[in-house]
Amino acid sequence: MNLYFKKRWWKIFLLSGAIIIGSISIIVTNVIVDGIEKEERKKVEMWAEATRMITQNDLSGVNLTFIYEIIQKNESIPLIVINQDGKITAHRNLQLEEPIIDENLYKHLEKIRNQYPPIEYKVSETETHKVYYSDSALLIQLRYFPLIQVAVIFVFIIIAYLAFDSSRRAEQNQVWVGMAKETAHQLGTPISSLMAWVELIKLQEPESEIVKELDKDTTRLQKIADRFSKIGSTPRLEMENLDDLITNVVDYLKTRVSDKIEFKTHSFSPNPVFAPLNLSLFEWVIENICKNAIDAMNGDGQISLEVSSSNDHYFLDITDNGKGIAKSKFKTIFKPGYTTKKRGWGLGLSLVKRIVENYHSGKIFVKWSELNKGTTFRIVLKKKLL
Repeated sequence: MNLYFKKRWWKIFLLSGAIIIGSISIIVTNVIVDGIEKEERKKVEMWAEATRMITQNDLSGVNLTFIYEIIQKNESIPLIVINQDGKITAHRNLQLEEPIIDENLYKHLEKIRNQYPPIEYKVSETETHKVYYSDSALLIQLRYFPLIQVAVIFVFIIIAYLAFDSSRRAEQNQVWVGMAKETAHQLGTPISSLMAWVELIKLQEPESEIVKELDKDTTRLQKIADRFSKIGSTPRLEMENLDDLITNVVDYLKTRVSDKIEFKTHSFSPNPVFAPLNLSLFEWVIENICKNAIDAMNGDGQISLEVSSSNDHYFLDITDNGKGIAKSKFKTIFKPGYTTKKRGWGLGLSLVKRIVENYHSGKIFVKWSELNKGTTFRIVLKKKLL
């Protein structure tokens, strides 16, 4: 469980970092935008004043060159001048298609009318003009810049996380496969030796019940070693009788669990159900889910295994009446390292998911669960080999 929570906190840390960086970027950019916005208003006010002076011929003692420069150098701030009757008398820097017609001018005026308060100047004692303006192209770009920057930061973090997660998974897979194959290798020699001893004892006491049980256990050990040896390699799938497989697993478990555990099996079809399976690995899947169910019921309850189908798939539902799973944990339980037991590696359901989805191209998920009522796991399998 600790491994999973560490991973979750790492995600939270990355997301928090992105939010902090994005927030700082937005704040700083807004400060810059506010400064440029004030400067642009001052420029429009100066343009309006220069226009007033020229219109009223109020140029005594004024540098005419400077006045005309103020008017001519406004090449970035879009503006429209209207008289007191609402008619447009002048305009500059509007991004409109040529030739500029009155209809488009008035449409543009409506767009910018409420962006900023107009700047007024008198052209005579009885007439006042208003200047409406909007943001320059540079200011518009700066307004959108923090949003673009935040998006880039998030994309970068997502790519970095995916790359890190992919690398980590690849490393985990190598360790997983290495441990599995090494386990199979280490078990091989003692199992072979045990099998030889069992065969020797058989010759001396062929009817002994002890020998028969020893033979079953060594066969079981050999199957376990075979399962571990298949991890990391592509297993061979063959059309196997799913009903018989379930029956074999249930028969095996019945002799090794409490008498208070009741198993029920049901198949939708009166005929044998064949699915593409690796017999050894898929038995392992059912065993793991049933053992988890037994733990959830504390050794007392009912486990139901039901097979149904659609046009292209078989569905195996394994239901128990144990303590159930919280909805927030439906996906978490399949993560490596997640366990509710005091002792355990938290690899059982992770291994189950790997076998079903990676090796059988199927799907496994929690179909239903309620706390203190029970849980249903659903396994989805294809009907045909690809």
